[in-house]
Amino acid sequence: MDETAIPLCIDLDGTLVRTDLLAESALRAIKEQPVAALSAGFGLLQGRAHFKHRLAGLVDLRVDLLPYHPAVLALAAAAKSAGRPVVLVTAANRKYAQQIALHLGFFDAVHASDETTNLAADAKAGLLVQRYGEGGFDYVADAKTDVAVWRHARRAVVVDPQAGVLSGLVRLNIAHEVLSQRSPVVGLLRALRPHQWLKNTLVFLPLLAAHLYLDPAALLGAGLAFVSFSLTASAGYIINDLLDLDADRQHARKRGRPFACGDLPLIWGPVLIVLLLAGGGVTGALLSPLFLLVLLTYFATTLVYSLYLKRQPTLDVLTLAGLYTLRVIGGTAAIGVEPSFWLLAFSMFLFLSLAYLKRYAELETLRRDGGAWAAGRGYGVRDLELVRELGIPAGYGAVLVLALYINSPQVGVLYNHPKLIWLICPLLLYWIARTWTIAHQGLTHDDPLVFAIADRGSQVILVVCALILWLAT
Repeated sequence: MDETAIPLCIDLDGTLVRTDLLAESALRAIKEQPVAALSAGFGLLQGRAHFKHRLAGLVDLRVDLLPYHPAVLALAAAAKSAGRPVVLVTAANRKYAQQIALHLGFFDAVHASDETTNLAADAKAGLLVQRYGEGGFDYVADAKTDVAVWRHARRAVVVDPQAGVLSGLVRLNIAHEVLSQRSPVVGLLRALRPHQWLKNTLVFLPLLAAHLYLDPAALLGAGLAFVSFSLTASAGYIINDLLDLDADRQHARKRGRPFACGDLPLIWGPVLIVLLLAGGGVTGALLSPLFLLVLLTYFATTLVYSLYLKRQPTLDVLTLAGLYTLRVIGGTAAIGVEPSFWLLAFSMFLFLSLAYLKRYAELETLRRDGGAWAAGRGYGVRDLELVRELGIPAGYGAVLVLALYINSPQVGVLYNHPKLIWLICPLLLYWIARTWTIAHQGLTHDDPLVFAIADRGSQVILVVCALILWLAT
């Protein structure tokens, strides 16, 4: 048979795109039309094809933002250059398949699921054999269900194979070629964002402020609080990533997040969320009911933030500041001390400044990239000056709270030489001005607290402040 007459048939989910369109459409429906999405879920009773059809009727997908597999695109381009027909054949709904084919512009035919037929496994194999004959096509795919198609193909090409696919092909003696193979382990670790756990060290602030750092029980309580907040925070990050796929794909740095770029299957997200929340809840249960209440409040706030508040100017930064402060409150609940008014007031002002700094850093990066409006946010480049004018005074407000605390009666109970603490005020003023200056130069990480903890200058200032507090004690 003439080589140029052999069509190259390409699967869509997990192959041409490094994601799953059913999961993408379900997540978008949950985010945009939760009630309708719940109703669509009952469509599963009428079959998978009907469910896909109902979701496709609810939401549109940004096919221009999907993470297309570069190796598959190159393979399709080579086949097209050789004069071969290139065919998209997928179990995804026809609406999305046709939109993708139109966007890419090189497919000669599109076969996809409709309202009644789920074009997968044997149904897909039967259609291709009927159209092109036994062994009359090459097939590129990734899943176990595709083995039913590969058995009838002239050539089997495997892309990022699911677990058990390669062993199944070997067992059935099906010759195959592996185009690429990914390991989701690295993507899994990145999805948890362990570097963000640095923010959870805030649970240790009440322990330090109460001078309980030599108390084993307090240290254990704060340590368990750190673990509990870290696991719960990672669950929140994954929820945010799943609900923010399009916005992340339009962001210069966030487009590399595991779910956005396809390094991690979307179906893993809900499983990880359940496991992380269970781990955080069990760890928190070892402390106290009050700590669990704080943890639940923290998680509920992150959920509302991801669904709604992140797109509301002012409310978003107040929420971020509140989430930082909840970590401090969680630290007090973990070690069984009363929350200090001074500590909470100081935290709220300082974290409000850092929350504005986070927005400022994002907008400054956007401005340097030539953008105008932050995707999925309520700010644009035009708001840079306003964000700076709101954020810097908030930081100086934290210094004012510290100064008032030094003159309060409470300080004499904990410190023998409280006047030494005055030295921290100019250091903190310098740190705030320096951090905002670095942000203005476009050198700050999107999360300023993570940047501050990793920044050498900030580390030096922190050590000096700790030394001053020790001397004052």
